[in-house]
Amino acid sequence: MKLQPDRLDVQSILGYGPGWVGLGNKGVAEKIEHSIVIGSRGEKFPWNCTRFEDLTAEHFSVLADTRPELVIFGSGSRLRFPNPAFLRALMAQRIGIETMDTLAACRTYNILAGEGRQVIAALLIEDKGIEA
Repeated sequence: MKLQPDRLDVQSILGYGPGWVGLGNKGVAEKIEHSIVIGSRGEKFPWNCTRFEDLTAEHFSVLADTRPELVIFGSGSRLRFPNPAFLRALMAQRIGIETMDTLAACRTYNILAGEGRQVIAALLIEDKGIEA
């Protein structure tokens, strides 16, 4: 699915499909085929996880280290909530977290980033062969 944000001055998500997400930043488009963390302040790094079942507290602790206002967790092709114990590092720093399927997370990230919010999107990109 192609996502068409208004012209954003921050890193944005241009599209999403099974096994990939398209990112754009200052006119440069990039297709990513692995789980990734992106942020409205330019953060971008691989999120080492290909299956929801493999998530750990460490995956979310890394997100807390970026100190955003809000984390949007894209849980893959369907809505799944992480173990609440995994979120302790975020809660300890009073960082909000919203969970949604990855497509909804992409749309929500674009809206919030476009509003100037300090937001991080942690997007689980499942292998193309994995059925959720």
